[in-house]
Amino acid sequence: MQVGIVGLGLMGGSLGLALQEVRHELGIKRILGCDSNPLHAQMALSLGLVEECVDLHALQNCAVVFLAIPLDGIVQVLQSFKPSLQTTIIEVGSAKEQIVSAIPLSLRPQVIATHPMCGTEFYGPKAALRGLYQHKIVIFVDCDKSAPEHVERAKEIFSAIGMQLVKMDAKSHDAHIAFVSHLPHAISYALANVVLSQKSPQTILSLAAGGFKDMSRLSKSSPVMWRSVFKQNKEQVLKAMGAFLEEMEAVQGLLENEDWEALEAWMGRANQLQEFM
Repeated sequence: MQVGIVGLGLMGGSLGLALQEVRHELGIKRILGCDSNPLHAQMALSLGLVEECVDLHALQNCAVVFLAIPLDGIVQVLQSFKPSLQTTIIEVGSAKEQIVSAIPLSLRPQVIATHPMCGTEFYGPKAALRGLYQHKIVIFVDCDKSAPEHVERAKEIFSAIGMQLVKMDAKSHDAHIAFVSHLPHAISYALANVVLSQKSPQTILSLAAGGFKDMSRLSKSSPVMWRSVFKQNKEQVLKAMGAFLEEMEAVQGLLENEDWEALEAWMGRANQLQEFM
């Protein structure tokens, strides 16, 4: 079978590398790529992420087409793409409610909404990594609305590249992911901007050690991609931000009141998080 990948950055490029390693197991004859950025397409070819770059129309007869582009782009492609009835379309966006509601009814049986829980702060074809998907979770969202044969094909592919499958509905997905993915990115962007807005950011950053680097790492992430994530999951991200701000106000009050015992207890409660991970 032929597989097409739309979007040849971190997720799509890494997927191309992963599929090459299991191509014989899955019976993949050729891996095609598509990217709206000609430079990215050229880089993907030179890096060996895919075997040929084509336009979107040329992917309509592929057995499987992955959509690994910003969320707004996924919606646009789903509403304009005209694949064969045998094509399985797998989108890998990190917010789901708006995407699944935008899928045309005629295409709904073929579309598998998934969210591989992996990634880095880097983007573009050069960010592609071998093994990015191995031993990670992939969430299948509202898969009961897709045709069983397309669901099974998607499961087979993700299992072959080493992922563990979890099922969830779109609303629950967006609510949970807002806390463990979207909120951390917002906090990281905010932390970076706080430092950059100070009078001597270079002096401050010259003193930065592991803690700051860990916390600010996500602020390197693609603004284009994360703009669409925050836009599509706005309500859940705002709820998560509200809960976070309540905690910040709570610790601010403890500091202002010099309630050191309560502060220690507050931090001790946070230590318990590691028991669940």
